[in-house]
Amino acid sequence: MNVRQRLLVLGVLDMGIVCLAVLLYHLLRYELQIPDETAAALPSLLLWEAGVTWLAFSVFRLYHRVWQYASSAELTALVAAASVAQTLVYLLHPASPMLYVFVLLATLLGVGGSRLSWRLFRAAFLQPNGWKKEHQRTSNALIIGAGAAGVLVVKELLRSLHSPLRPVAFLDDAPAKQGLSLCGLPIIGTREKLAAAVASYDIDTIIIAIPSLPRRETAQLIALCKETTASIKLLPSVADVISGKVEIGPIRDVQVEDLLGREPVDVDLGEIATYVSGRTVLVTGAGGSIGSELCRQLARFAPERLLLLGHGENSIFEIEGELRRTYPELMCEPLIADIQDLKRLRAIFGEHCPAVVFHAAAHKHVPLMEKNPAEAIKNNILGTWNVARCADEHGVARFVMISSDKAVNPTSVMGVSKRIAELLVQAIDARSVTRFAAVRFGNVLGSRGSVVPLFQRQIREQGEVTVTHPDMVRYFMTIPEAVQLVIQAGAFAAGGEVFILDMDKPVRIVDLARDLIRLSGYTPDEDVKIRFTGIRPGEKLYEELLTDEEGMTATTHNRIFIGKPSGLTYEQLLPQLHQLAAMVSSDELYTPVQLRAALRVIVPTYLPTSGSEAVVAVAAERLEVPADVRVPTPPQPELVLRV
Repeated sequence: MNVRQRLLVLGVLDMGIVCLAVLLYHLLRYELQIPDETAAALPSLLLWEAGVTWLAFSVFRLYHRVWQYASSAELTALVAAASVAQTLVYLLHPASPMLYVFVLLATLLGVGGSRLSWRLFRAAFLQPNGWKKEHQRTSNALIIGAGAAGVLVVKELLRSLHSPLRPVAFLDDAPAKQGLSLCGLPIIGTREKLAAAVASYDIDTIIIAIPSLPRRETAQLIALCKETTASIKLLPSVADVISGKVEIGPIRDVQVEDLLGREPVDVDLGEIATYVSGRTVLVTGAGGSIGSELCRQLARFAPERLLLLGHGENSIFEIEGELRRTYPELMCEPLIADIQDLKRLRAIFGEHCPAVVFHAAAHKHVPLMEKNPAEAIKNNILGTWNVARCADEHGVARFVMISSDKAVNPTSVMGVSKRIAELLVQAIDARSVTRFAAVRFGNVLGSRGSVVPLFQRQIREQGEVTVTHPDMVRYFMTIPEAVQLVIQAGAFAAGGEVFILDMDKPVRIVDLARDLIRLSGYTPDEDVKIRFTGIRPGEKLYEELLTDEEGMTATTHNRIFIGKPSGLTYEQLLPQLHQLAAMVSSDELYTPVQLRAALRVIVPTYLPTSGSEAVVAVAAERLEVPADVRVPTPPQPELVLRV
């Protein structure tokens, strides 16, 4: 039915209701015997009623509303239009006031009733999932939250074409709602009654319909739900839908980040725009988990050019294609290069002259770097040195390096290599016009090789999850959260800082494994076993965020803090960097113990767990590199003192 036909049908129906109301009033008043004089005046009155009512309904746009989803706004408009119509008719065609009161009430009842009747008829008989198919719903759903969001969930479930869920009851903590019903469903108690409600109503699915609930309380509520056998779903917040984090829909599965119980980091978009917009920005490691998300978020701030530097051509090809599809006006330049190649880096910096550099390229897997310490030195230390030197030589405005909480009191090669990279960045900053800074955070949920994708794959393929130790804990954050911290740090950077995110409480790995098993629809230790394998080389039970000497200083952001600079100068660090370069470039093969010893010379708090700690300590004291294995280094440009 097109718009004109709809207007005609509804107009005729409504005018018929008004005219019937006028006739009914006279029949009741005169006990079915209307006097001839009154009957003669009825046609004129009916014309006035029909014409004025149609005009009022049109002015209030009652015929342009979708009554299938009618709410208080439609009811208010109907009352206003009918009241105005009867007031005008009374003024233009005076008669008994009781007539117009009767017609007003009859109009409201008739017009409102007709719309409601059609809505019920449509839901029952015309929609494919109407009452005729109600018997196909096989799972009982309990809704937590008897508010507007809970009503939305119930209505959507009843309208859904294929949902097997049958909403049966509400839980709500508001005392005033207890014992009432909503949408035909009882409100049976507060969250304390959750376990009893699941058992009594044979609940298969719990839907948390409180999108405004803070993350910490959401996590607590999820923990309560996990004590039952029901699966858990969440109603997403409007912010999640708008940002594209979740698709538009009434409910979604519980995600791992919901279990962290921490509000996400808020980014000051204004500060970011001032140092990114309209400038050339370089991202190293642009094809990695963090690097690619950096590119996605930086693209929103309209840089003049976005340089995507990476060693793997496939990952760079993928992020370039994604950015060109999402931001067709963005100028992005794919650059295949190895950060260990100083000559290539200098050529790139000379050609493109980036104003901002985000250094995300690194080797990050702890067990792999324990077995290949020379590669960690080449990439994480010497590669960072190369990129930092190029940034300094070409007058880059800001340089932000991504570090790790494993750099604090390190026990692994990966961790100590990141700590030396931090010291290097701080040392160069003290002698450069470039603002150098590092950002330190914990494990990133969903990044390549991280624990969550590993657990998910094990659940899917093996039906068993391996955890190193029952007491192992880690700090966690999401990829977008980590990237927002990095970008925000670039705005805060005055030079030489190590920025740290307040990540709240660490999470036990075994608890995370059990949560993932439940979210996959299985029961831990029954459907999916958890096997402990022992701590791997380089790992420790817990990570720290600050060294003893760093302390902590707050920034203007209440979730980001600054560790104090180490005080190590570039002149002090330079000979040791040359020594590392000589060792990994020499024809003589240095043993892992010797390489670890060289690293411990720079970072005395490094306590290796691979091999004998005592052997490494002695080797560090006696370490000597013969002159004939030192490799020539290119002339170093004079570092400029910042003014």
